[in-house]
Amino acid sequence: QGPAAGGVREVGRMEMCAVDINRASPKTLERLPLIGPKRAARIVAYRNTHGWFGSVDDLDRVPGIGKGILRRIRPFLTT
Repeated sequence: QGPAAGGVREVGRMEMCAVDINRASPKTLERLPLIGPKRAARIVAYRNTHGWFGSVDDLDRVPGIGKGILRRIRPFLTT
């Protein structure tokens, strides 16, 4: 497991390492459902400006990451 990986989650037939939102690169974040280059860049910019996320729920403070998106990506995340 790399520095951006937490635990392993089964997604359908594949396994996906949980993404540590405090360490993940934009490219790693883009592997998440609904997260493209713009949202990934916003997550990293927010983290760089405000410091590490205390919990996965703190992602809803990032512009463009609302409660609906957070609900869909939460199973793939860790801090």
